[in-house]
Amino acid sequence: MPSRISETQVSLSGGILDLLPLVSRNGFLPDKEPLKRLPDIYYEPWEQILDHLPILLREKIIRNEVGKLEVLATAGLNTEREWQRAYMILCFLTHGYIWGGDTPSEVLPPAITVPFLTVSDHLGLPPIATYAALNLWNFSSTSGDFTDLDSLRTLHTFSGTEDECWFFVLSIAIEAGGARIIPIMLQAIDAIKHDDYETVTRALSDMATCIRQLTPLLDRMSEKCDPMVFYHQLRPFLAGTKNMAAAGLPNGVFYDEGSGVGKWRQLRGGSNGQSSLIQFYDLVLGIDHTSASNHHAQKGGNAPPKTAPGELSFYEEIRLYMPGQHRDFLARVSRMDKIQDFVYSAPTSPAQQRLHQSYQEATKALGDFRQAHMQMVTRYVVVPSRKPAPSPPSAVNLATTSMQPKKGASKKLTGTGGTDLIPFLRAARDDTYGAGLVVASQDVPIIKL
Repeated sequence: MPSRISETQVSLSGGILDLLPLVSRNGFLPDKEPLKRLPDIYYEPWEQILDHLPILLREKIIRNEVGKLEVLATAGLNTEREWQRAYMILCFLTHGYIWGGDTPSEVLPPAITVPFLTVSDHLGLPPIATYAALNLWNFSSTSGDFTDLDSLRTLHTFSGTEDECWFFVLSIAIEAGGARIIPIMLQAIDAIKHDDYETVTRALSDMATCIRQLTPLLDRMSEKCDPMVFYHQLRPFLAGTKNMAAAGLPNGVFYDEGSGVGKWRQLRGGSNGQSSLIQFYDLVLGIDHTSASNHHAQKGGNAPPKTAPGELSFYEEIRLYMPGQHRDFLARVSRMDKIQDFVYSAPTSPAQQRLHQSYQEATKALGDFRQAHMQMVTRYVVVPSRKPAPSPPSAVNLATTSMQPKKGASKKLTGTGGTDLIPFLRAARDDTYGAGLVVASQDVPIIKL
């Protein structure tokens, strides 16, 4: 079975074909492994801190080391891979600096702020740790096959643990494994204008199969990642600066540009919800996540109860945390013919029944994937929050402020992206299952003549 877009044989028309340069042969992963080091020795001060980051965080001296940095210019960054590595480095330094003390720092110094703003602007990303920095641009492969989980390695971590490495590379394997369906679904969208039921039906069945193959990867998390290590040693550093008042950042973080210039920023932290692949799946299936956003608003979450004209929905906002090319790709897909509309409008016939069934299979597969993910979140966030910490808490962060105070008590768990965690995931899962049920309700018996 092909694992790369370039190995998937499909025929696409001009308009659809124009989309492919916005992704790589590995989907939303880079075409090649990310750089392991910036080639210009000028950036060694950044690299040196990143090399020793786990030790600096354990000894709580990261801020002292960052304080020795000069403001480095970005003129020495030439290729996109270099810009991506610079962004990844500055993301790690930023989150290490903010969350690497007994209390979070409300000010990010110019040595990080100034280059970080320039690099982020170049890549079309916010100056905060994103899924792209932590996952997409932070791995290597000993086999060259990014779908081979056991051959993947994480380049850099906060904790220095194998648990953290495994947590990050599992997402890489999912991204790589899910990439092959991208051109297939684009071909399905292209087939709508020709009323080509067979192509759309086959594509939806392929998509269901692909997602069902990805779901068991989530179960492999427990092989090398301990929930207590994840919760206490990694998760605090993934947190952003939005909705983090309880963790010590009521106003977010002030990005100090020097000479009295700067800006307070409240930004979401790194989250798998920022995966362009999963949003692509949602878009091609027409999953409406309005209920998830509304549920958050009702529970005091982040999204508005109703999206006002010109206002971004929660899922549209999340796209701002994706690389610019990926965001453009999703925006253009969202304006194309809708597979769900085609499924709804298909005339009553045996072909309609097959189309409906394949659509239901695809939405159920994605719903099952979200269910498996929610179960993993329960094991890695909810359960650890109810257990005593391995050692007395010595810092204020997302882990310590989310610990349940006593049996029977309940405290809202905030995701690293600033969401009301479990209710949000549950609503997203239900929206996905619901899309297939709507189609099922339209099914009618077929009389064979």
